Amino acid sequence: MEHAQKKKTSKPYSPEFRERAVRLLLEHRDEYQSEAAALTAIAGKLGCSPDSLRVWVRQAQRDGGGRPGLTSADKARIKELEREVRELRQANEILKKASAYFAMAELDRPFRK
Repeated sequence: MEHAQKKKTSKPYSPEFRERAVRLLLEHRDEYQSEAAALTAIAGKLGCSPDSLRVWVRQAQRDGGGRPGLTSADKARIKELEREVRELRQANEILKKASAYFAMAELDRPFRK
C-alpha cells in the first residue's frame, strides 16, 4: 500500500513580482467597477490567478497595519517557534529513553558495599 505523499508547495512568484502585482492593483483599483473586476483584469495581464493576487493584497494590507490579522513577520515567527517546539520534543523523548536505559543498567549492576 502506497503512502499518500504530501504535496510540495513551491512559490512560483518572486517577492518582487508579488510586490509589483500588489502595487499595480492598489494604484489602478479605482479604474474598475469593483475590486473583483480589478483583481481579474490585473491578474490576467500578469499571468497569475485573481485569488493569488487577492491573497497577496490582503497580506500586504495586514503587514502595513491596514487590516487585522497576522503579519508576515508574525507568521514566520510562529513557524520558527513551532519548529523549535518539535525539535525540543524530539530531544526530550531521546533523553527520556536514555534515562530509562541507564536506570535499568544501574538496577542490573551488582550491589557493592
